[in-house]
Amino acid sequence: MLKQGQDQKLSQKQSLQQKLSPQQIQYIKLLQLPTIGLEQRIKEEIEMNPVLEESEPEELTEDIEEIEREWEENKEEASNDPDPVDKNEDIDWDSFLHNTEYDGQTYGGSYAGNEEWRDMPNPYHESLLEELESQVSLLELDDAEKLIADQILGSLDSDGYFRRDLEAVVDNISFNHGVLTDEETVNKVRKKIQRLEPVGIASRDLRDCLLIQVEMMERDDEITGITHRLLSEEWHAFERKHFSKLKTRLGINDDQLKKAFELIRGLDPRPGAIASHEEETSQYIEPDFEVYFAPGQKESEESGQFVIKLNQRNIPPLKISPHYKEIWDDLKSKKKDNSNKSEARSFIKGKIESAQWFIESIRQRQKTLLDTMKTIVALQEDFFKYGDGLKPMILKDVADRVNLDISTISRVVNGKYVQTNFGVFELKYFFSEGLQTESGVEVSSHEVKNLLEEMIRDEDKSNPYSDQELTDKLRNKGYKVARRTVSKYREKLNIPVARLRKQIV
Repeated sequence: MLKQGQDQKLSQKQSLQQKLSPQQIQYIKLLQLPTIGLEQRIKEEIEMNPVLEESEPEELTEDIEEIEREWEENKEEASNDPDPVDKNEDIDWDSFLHNTEYDGQTYGGSYAGNEEWRDMPNPYHESLLEELESQVSLLELDDAEKLIADQILGSLDSDGYFRRDLEAVVDNISFNHGVLTDEETVNKVRKKIQRLEPVGIASRDLRDCLLIQVEMMERDDEITGITHRLLSEEWHAFERKHFSKLKTRLGINDDQLKKAFELIRGLDPRPGAIASHEEETSQYIEPDFEVYFAPGQKESEESGQFVIKLNQRNIPPLKISPHYKEIWDDLKSKKKDNSNKSEARSFIKGKIESAQWFIESIRQRQKTLLDTMKTIVALQEDFFKYGDGLKPMILKDVADRVNLDISTISRVVNGKYVQTNFGVFELKYFFSEGLQTESGVEVSSHEVKNLLEEMIRDEDKSNPYSDQELTDKLRNKGYKVARRTVSKYREKLNIPVARLRKQIV
């Protein structure tokens, strides 16, 4: 029964929704993978799908026109989705075994080369935690202090600081190990760890970190004493670079203050970052593209052409396994139809379709990547020829030329690198905002950033330029830029404000 005032209404609502097919989703995921990620993804797919296998590498084809011609030849067949398993049990094996084969080398590895070193394992290095544990084992600690040391080492952040509350360590040891301790004991163990290598590890804050490094110095001179007093007694003024206050309160002159600052500058503010930095430097960037300009035969001629290659050195060529044709023929030759036979047919056909979609997704990925890279080169010809002259360019500029969505171009650009004659660059580097000069010429924000960096590098360090002064100088050079834009560019360059750039000259 409906209560008075209540009505039941039946209404229809029409809406337009776009749903991606599994093939499209797979293509999008492959598109955003860098070269190394694609290598791993192909290995995973081969393990999951027995129908998919590596084929013998064929002769390298480096000509971009040949790549495009091959793509066009396969494009029509690739666009036709395979029939559903439950409607068609026949397989065109000639089509599957020939047209779905993907030769990874075809899409342009620049050279094969001897790359056995790539498979060599990296030499083993002790981690920072392992080194600290070894050093702690040499300290004279009782059982309770060893538990505390273990808690401290396990709580270090990426910079090597111990920012956990001492009370939390006390509670953890009490609850989990039944051992009673106190904050004073925890801090005493922490100070012992601070003196291990690297000195300053397990510090509570920057001041604590710098102080222990000064205390551990094997020198006893006037500047060391001044530096210790500066850090321990005048930290607030030191942080703000109030030079006049520091000289008055410490009773020192300009030369002594300058030497104290130089000593502090040589200290390590992030003792725990040593290990992470070594790990970062051991990682090699694998460029996804190689681009260089091949000039004409005569030096005076501007004619020439760009050579654009997609890195496929470690991408295996793929194909549908011929072995499964034999299994399929065997199933068809059996007269008696039963559920097991039907399930086997469905399984094989499903795996074949999955392999076909995967190979086609890789083909589409390579075509999209090459189209995007060629467009970037066309828009930034001067840079790829001469190493400078970067022009303003946004994602939409590329998307409009290759007739793709901006989100697709974003996936292509993200995390991809290109090797040029002038170094390795992330594709994001070539995209920047545009600024106008007084003469109406549009320039890249990279140009303004480089100029800003140069101004700050050459400024008087005893009286650095403020953001407004930098803005005025840029305007005097003909660049129409606002102060907030200068502040934004300075922050992107990781350059501090004028007050923090001040130095004693």
